[in-house]
Amino acid sequence: MILNNNSAIMDAIQKFRGYIKKKGLRNTPERETIIEEIFSIHDHFDVDELFLRLRNKKKRVSKASLYRTIPLLIDSGLIKEVYFADGHLHYEHIYGHNHHCHLRCTCCGRIIEFADDAIGSIQSRIGKKYNFAITAHRFELLGYCPQCAQRVGGVQKEQRHRKRERRKGAE
Repeated sequence: MILNNNSAIMDAIQKFRGYIKKKGLRNTPERETIIEEIFSIHDHFDVDELFLRLRNKKKRVSKASLYRTIPLLIDSGLIKEVYFADGHLHYEHIYGHNHHCHLRCTCCGRIIEFADDAIGSIQSRIGKKYNFAITAHRFELLGYCPQCAQRVGGVQKEQRHRKRERRKGAE
């Protein structure tokens, strides 16, 4: 199910309200402000980025509120942890989006999202093989995007050439 942004925000807030009520926790305007901002982001984010976005919009939300709310949003199925880089966990909102996996460039950090039915088949086969009830998966492939692969490949090629030249000179 893919939702338009306003509908996604309202549906996410409703889902969160239900989750909070079921858990016997108190809902706050700050938590709903956090959800609104997260669902306006169409990329991966970390807590620092989220905090700055809220601050730039003159929203009064503390970092402590963000750190307390993030686990609730994960547990409620609204967001998920995607990867760890630069000393920070990064997240994305998943409610209202089809499941996807990631290719992440270890050079520039670029992320390409993709979906492939074969991964679901593999998950099912592995679950059956090990009699394991798999409820979800995170699949991320690391490597170089086309631009970085070309750049890194060129650097590696040049280094090999210099090494060969040094060996020739030593003979």
